[in-house]
Amino acid sequence: MEKIHKTELYFYQKLGELFYAISASDQLVKEEEYKALVQIVEKEWKSESDYDNEFNTNAANQISIVFNWFDYERMDSEECYKNFVNFYLEHKTLFTEKKKSLILKTAQTITDALGGTNKSELIMITKLRLLFEKE
Repeated sequence: MEKIHKTELYFYQKLGELFYAISASDQLVKEEEYKALVQIVEKEWKSESDYDNEFNTNAANQISIVFNWFDYERMDSEECYKNFVNFYLEHKTLFTEKKKSLILKTAQTITDALGGTNKSELIMITKLRLLFEKE
């Protein structure tokens, strides 16, 4: 049972890494993108998670925590995206159609925060959509 909880927590951390990768694909994460992420985590992701971490907070909070940390560390967006893909391929059963749809919606919400998706963000979202469709 403990392993399942750790894997689910890791799932949310990897989502934070993915959303950071998409936002940072144009080499700049803007405050509006982070605010949009926090809003959708509060509004939609928290209701998807029925797991609290060891601090009794909703595991979905890991999405925005990791996103913020990766932005602070200025992580490489391509490397972050590859890390997410590897996690996805190893743990496909965690990715229900409903969660895939919410992941794509979240990515689009983040990139639309400044009035539209730019080319580098669009490319990464398209790669993600193709990954989900292929698997």
